[in-house]
Amino acid sequence: MSWIRLRQVALVAHDLDAVVADLHRVLGLEVAFNDPAVATFGLRNAVLPIGTQFIEVVSPVREGTAGGRQLQRLGGDGGYMVICHTDDHPPVRGRVDDLGVRVAFEHDDHGYRIMQLHPGDTGGSFLEIDFQPGGEDPNGPWFPAGKDWQQAVRTSVVDGIRGVTVQTADPARTAARWSAITGTGLVNGALPLDNAVVHFVEGPVESLVAVQVTGPVPVSPQVICGVTFSS
Repeated sequence: MSWIRLRQVALVAHDLDAVVADLHRVLGLEVAFNDPAVATFGLRNAVLPIGTQFIEVVSPVREGTAGGRQLQRLGGDGGYMVICHTDDHPPVRGRVDDLGVRVAFEHDDHGYRIMQLHPGDTGGSFLEIDFQPGGEDPNGPWFPAGKDWQQAVRTSVVDGIRGVTVQTADPARTAARWSAITGTGLVNGALPLDNAVVHFVEGPVESLVAVQVTGPVPVSPQVICGVTFSS
């Protein structure tokens, strides 16, 4: 049976280094990879493992970027993307096509397939669903995190992401849309993925607004990069 996991969340920041420092100070995380390829999109980034999932921070380095437009919409730092991982990409792509959802960006790099969906058609944050060859093992490869991401895992404070909260003008409509895209039924208005739950709340700006973490140390609500992290 195929699955869809929450694998990565992306935040967008004016000052990438300051946000990375906050993630280290509050959650004990370390940078595994800075991807030079994101320069194509006018960004710099840092990817930090949180157990076998990831937090990515991106920051614009020029005008006219999608990340920069999100900063403007938010009026400051905030949430950017919810990135999922599936073991069976074609059925997901088929549902996307059947629903008429636009694909904002797609790319195949040695079998790693990216499918980033247009937020105007999904509601909420950017939703991306990718395929990683050999990625059935959560400790296995994840292309966006570099070849040796496992060496940067630190779990003394947190060891995973159990949920995220997406803000949208119409939570019920957005939840139904994400449910149709993923092929996953809703439970009490939330979307249960293989390893985490996506919650939907009403708000003025379409965005990822909260991340719920697991780990040995309870995390009281802390705002990092405009996003609330908590146990």
